[in-house]
Amino acid sequence: MTAALVRPEYERDLPPLSDDEVVQPLPLSARLWQQGWVRKTVLLLVMAGLWEVAARLKANDLLLPTFVDTAIAFGQGLWSGELLHRAGMSLAVLLRGYLLGIAAAFVLTTLATSTQLGRDLLDTLTSMFNPLPAIALLPVALLWFGLGQGSLVFVLVHSVLWPLALNTYSGFRSVPETLRMAGRNYGLRGLRYVLFILVPAALPAIVAGLKIGWAFAWRTLIAAELVFGTTNSGQGGLGWFIFQNRNELYTDRVFAGLAMVIVIGLLVESLVFVTLERATVRRWGMQR
Repeated sequence: MTAALVRPEYERDLPPLSDDEVVQPLPLSARLWQQGWVRKTVLLLVMAGLWEVAARLKANDLLLPTFVDTAIAFGQGLWSGELLHRAGMSLAVLLRGYLLGIAAAFVLTTLATSTQLGRDLLDTLTSMFNPLPAIALLPVALLWFGLGQGSLVFVLVHSVLWPLALNTYSGFRSVPETLRMAGRNYGLRGLRYVLFILVPAALPAIVAGLKIGWAFAWRTLIAAELVFGTTNSGQGGLGWFIFQNRNELYTDRVFAGLAMVIVIGLLVESLVFVTLERATVRRWGMQR
């Protein structure tokens, strides 16, 4: 049997880099353009410019106020505190419905993971209620809970529960069998098995479900407030603010209310969910 041939080792001396070959740092403009917030800011400024041009060409403030007029109305709403007060009322109701929806989704998915009856229950309920728009349940909610925050919380739970439960259960089903076996070998069962094995492994799907549930809940809340508005002593949230100003033909304030809805959505996305992803799934190498 012949011995394997071994390549002889050798070293190769490389010539030093010339001045033309030395890597030069990128110019400041290129380094700035690599920042995501710079590119997004430029896009927003371009869209604002297009809005201003379209409004001036339309020349009808009742139908389409200019970006400058909307910015002034937005600033006045912030200065007076009305926009912040209305936004605070909406977010307080949203938080209650969102947390209750998360809790209900966790209970359903835990049951579905543990028992066959739980899986059948989750499949049946999601098939029945997930296609049903949350705002369509508002008349029923008004009959059951009256004109108040209870009706809003009811439709918010519906809007959060089903997409989050579907995403979470899908994430649980995609957990590798190796991790499942490791959890069972450690004697984990029931709730401890879900918390220590399934939840960390399925976290990308869970975070995606949380983001989808937040978006559904936020737009459902604004739509519900537009329908019946007030929740307490004639005071309503952002949806009621938009509805009132539409009735009074203050179109610039209507657009200011819509801008506040967008700003809150951007802040929640960039400060809450991006931070959550960076601290968990990206840090753990589960997501790029």
